[in-house]
Amino acid sequence: MSSPAGKILLVDDDDALRGAVAQGLELRGFEVQAFDNAPSALKALTRDFEGAVVSDVRMPGMDGLALFERVRAVDPDIPVLLITGHGDVAMAVAALHDGAYDFVSKPFPMERLTAALARALEKRGLVLDNRRLEAAAQAGGGSPLLGETPVMQRLRATIAQLAEAEVDVLIQGETGAGKGLVAHALHRGGARRARPMVTVNCAALPEAVFETELFGAAGAAGRPVTGRIERADRGVLFLDEIEGLSPSMQAKLLRVVEEREIWPVGAAEPRHLDLRIIAASKIDLAEAVREGAFRADLYYRLNVVTLVVPPLRERREDVPALFGHFLAEAAARLRRPPPRLTATIRDHLLGHDWPGNVRELAHYAERVALGLPSALVGEDGAAQGSVESLADRTGRYEAMVIRETLAACGGDARTAMALLQTPRKTFYDKLRRHGIEIDRYRPGKA
Repeated sequence: MSSPAGKILLVDDDDALRGAVAQGLELRGFEVQAFDNAPSALKALTRDFEGAVVSDVRMPGMDGLALFERVRAVDPDIPVLLITGHGDVAMAVAALHDGAYDFVSKPFPMERLTAALARALEKRGLVLDNRRLEAAAQAGGGSPLLGETPVMQRLRATIAQLAEAEVDVLIQGETGAGKGLVAHALHRGGARRARPMVTVNCAALPEAVFETELFGAAGAAGRPVTGRIERADRGVLFLDEIEGLSPSMQAKLLRVVEEREIWPVGAAEPRHLDLRIIAASKIDLAEAVREGAFRADLYYRLNVVTLVVPPLRERREDVPALFGHFLAEAAARLRRPPPRLTATIRDHLLGHDWPGNVRELAHYAERVALGLPSALVGEDGAAQGSVESLADRTGRYEAMVIRETLAACGGDARTAMALLQTPRKTFYDKLRRHGIEIDRYRPGKA
């Protein structure tokens, strides 16, 4: 894992100066790889290098300007800072015109170098973030079930297992978390994929037309009305927002779930159907049963298997990939090129809690694609009405690093503490401070 300040590849044939600069950078939190010649440094460089290069101009063999040209061939977006003597300033200025990031002249204060490196690393981070967004937009078939956090990997694996099973499924998750996407994934992966999935928004169904809409009617003059449930025969019935049903509507639906039959209004006999039922709720139905707001018998018949869709704030590491997908979708729909990620947008992606979950993120991506200022983030990158303090920014970054480390090591606390070089007490204090539940990152845990 990279250090908080960033990675630096330092090249200088002067042992004393190289050692002093490396020590000064390390004391300021940078992770430094030091080399006494350019060819050795080049071997450590790849297109995905996450840092910046600092090189003296005057070196035997391959000098700093030749190294700069070779770095540009690896990746022209890797920042290169040159260390010059008094007589090399003109060459350094010419290198700036050719794409070098900056230069410092000997002797230089360490603060001058570190300030330049901070800006260079910020720029490099944005370049790599944009590349990751572009890759995410092309990956995974464009599903908002994208994500590599452990909880999403387990959810996708469970969906794959359940898709072919002829069992009813209850999906629980907050508004906008992607419950409908889970239902569609179960349908597409199952044996009934060739038959329709009929969606019923239970919260939007008026009680006055409930029976006719769902069960149909015998009709007059031989013109029966086919209800929505019957249209799902041999397919899938998706009951969305099922918590929105009134007690009387719950009672009428119970027979469908129990017997797989409907009794159309005015019909002389029931009609038997072949259904797979998927229900979704934005609240905990077990709690609703305890409070008397939902029928226990209906809940237990629906709750053969329950899938919980995590809110976006519990899988923040997935936000950039999802944003990249939604941004590419919105840009294609609007027939304009996807805008580049800026520091303002990146800070909002990482710092916002996304109470509206995936749906809110999709709407934000659309506003970005349109070039509209966000309702939450001003043009200067600050939250409107307030400015985020340095302590808040530092804390947010710290929490992100801890989450990424836990995800990488499968929730193993000892490994995470070693990677972060953090004592046990400090590590667990930080978990409590940031509200991080380590169990969520362990295999087999939700």
